Amino acid sequence: MTATQVHVRRDDLNSAELVEIEQGPLAEVAVRLEVESFSVTSNNITYAVVGAQVGYWNFFPAPEGFGIVPMWGHARVIESRCPEIAVGERVYGYLPMASHLDVVPGKVSASGFVDISEHRQPLPPIYNQYARLNADPEHDPARENERMIFGPLFKTGFLIEYFMRSNEWFGAGAVILTSASSKTAMGLASVAMRNSPQTKRIGLTSAGNVEFVRASGLYDEVLPYEEVTTLAHVPSVSVDFAGNAGLLKSLHEHLGDQLKYSCLVGVTHIEERGGKGLRDDRGLPGPKPTLFFAPDHIIAFYKEHGPQKAGGLMAEAWHGFLQSVAGSVAIERHSGLEAARQTYLEMVGGTVDPAKGIVIEP
Repeated sequence: MTATQVHVRRDDLNSAELVEIEQGPLAEVAVRLEVESFSVTSNNITYAVVGAQVGYWNFFPAPEGFGIVPMWGHARVIESRCPEIAVGERVYGYLPMASHLDVVPGKVSASGFVDISEHRQPLPPIYNQYARLNADPEHDPARENERMIFGPLFKTGFLIEYFMRSNEWFGAGAVILTSASSKTAMGLASVAMRNSPQTKRIGLTSAGNVEFVRASGLYDEVLPYEEVTTLAHVPSVSVDFAGNAGLLKSLHEHLGDQLKYSCLVGVTHIEERGGKGLRDDRGLPGPKPTLFFAPDHIIAFYKEHGPQKAGGLMAEAWHGFLQSVAGSVAIERHSGLEAARQTYLEMVGGTVDPAKGIVIEP
């Protein structure tokens, strides 16, 4: 049988093409998944931008010079040589921008398994886990779209708030979030509103998104990027989701020593990333920008609290976030991987309306 994949040129993220590949026989103890649905968000663009540095290109191998962008979504087992996994089961997890994926289940439990394929072993384990929906406590059949669109991004926002709060916000009374319309920023703002109400939440966004961000009700103050130099000169931390080198420079130069921590998370402004994506700008005044790598933080969070309590804390915040964003994003479904390719290219170009949540059904 054949599978369809979207291959992206690693040296030109604006170039993507559909490719048909021949799938060989299923390996012993392996499972073949048919991808049912996934979301395309700015998070996926970050995976592409830092794919080489962080290893995101290594999850789903592609020909030399090309990569397959990872997605979060749902899939169905269509063939199984693993006695513990039945044909017809549905799973949620890390998937390729493609029609099919072969995995080798290990550490199988009622609620999930880990892909123990050899090429995935050096990679962050959080991305190798697949939830079996029949026994997944996070699964809500009525909220599958929201989980794909917001779930992974929300967890990153949750972990950033926890990290900042654990460090007493580094002595700051305000948090400045760039790309405030992004779903990760909205997740962070939602958790901070509940858990750190004393910390002022300031959203920076493009002029065209100001009203959308204000209407979310998640921020105390919203400014267009052009007004960054009007920010109050008070102890603050910044969380940069945009990856805009010029904006980051302006923030550091304007706040100087009043900027107590500079956190780098994502790259939504790909065309202005200075050619280096999430980079170490040592020449900036104030604190050295530091990359926040969510997989490391989630492992530490679960070790600190234990699986049951950690899962409960995250689930409670997740339900609160869903209430916060209810109705703010219109979910659009598109069929076929050509739609996925087009949506990805629009995301790279920064032309997708933040009020839309895109779900692809290959």
